[in-house]
Amino acid sequence: MIGYWKEFFFDPTNPETQKYIIDYVRWMTYAYPMFLLQLPVVTGILFLTFKPEYKTLGRAVAKLRVQVEMQGPLHPSDWVAILIFFLVLVGWIFFSQDLGMGTIAIMGAAGFLVAGLVRWEDLNSGVNWGVVLLYAAAISLGVEMKETGAAEWIAVTFLAAMKPLGADHGLGLWAAISVLTTGVTNTMSNGAAVAVLGPIVLKVASVAGESPIILGFITAVSSAFAYLTVVGTPACTIVYASGYLKTTDFLKVGWRMAVVSIILLLVAADFYWPFLEN
Repeated sequence: MIGYWKEFFFDPTNPETQKYIIDYVRWMTYAYPMFLLQLPVVTGILFLTFKPEYKTLGRAVAKLRVQVEMQGPLHPSDWVAILIFFLVLVGWIFFSQDLGMGTIAIMGAAGFLVAGLVRWEDLNSGVNWGVVLLYAAAISLGVEMKETGAAEWIAVTFLAAMKPLGADHGLGLWAAISVLTTGVTNTMSNGAAVAVLGPIVLKVASVAGESPIILGFITAVSSAFAYLTVVGTPACTIVYASGYLKTTDFLKVGWRMAVVSIILLLVAADFYWPFLEN
């Protein structure tokens, strides 16, 4: 989404378009409060939907404490890994606007290689390069949709379909975009969902006279609402792989979490995010 904002709206000759350059700090000011707001709410929904079988985890915590003590103190290489990770985080916060987040991430990976913390063979075998190609293809598709006018055509068609429902502007449009993104992200990764929907949403914002920043953030944040399916996000897949859950368990609690998350998102978009834009 950060790349799309710059590609669609930034003009180096126009100082007013500087607001479409979103750095890591600005991203955090928009998105991180959403995380803090949602965390206790969705946790409460989980506890109400699935009653805990055990009131206390004292025995499990004690076993974990023993395992940590058996591992001994941190090795010097562990401290080097922590340092590199910290430097990458600092780079994202303070230098991402000039260098780009991807460049800083690659520098961090190179740092791990130079420090001997990982081998190239490990990276080459552990990274799914097909996913990298998939993201590149999705982003290229998005840019071409903008260049050919396909994104604008879809945006106009989408707004025409939403008009009878009163969802072609304002809060109704925001809710429609959030619901659409939530549905798409539960069938693919969140990054791929934003890569596909981003150009369309930003064209919708232009045609409807809405803020591209607010609609962009609605799309980006909604792409994290992958609560409904096992394949929606790697976190769901990992939990499902434990064998303790059924696919219907995700639907049972996921729709509740999705509804509440969308409501909280719309509240933030209506009251908090306009304050940041001004």
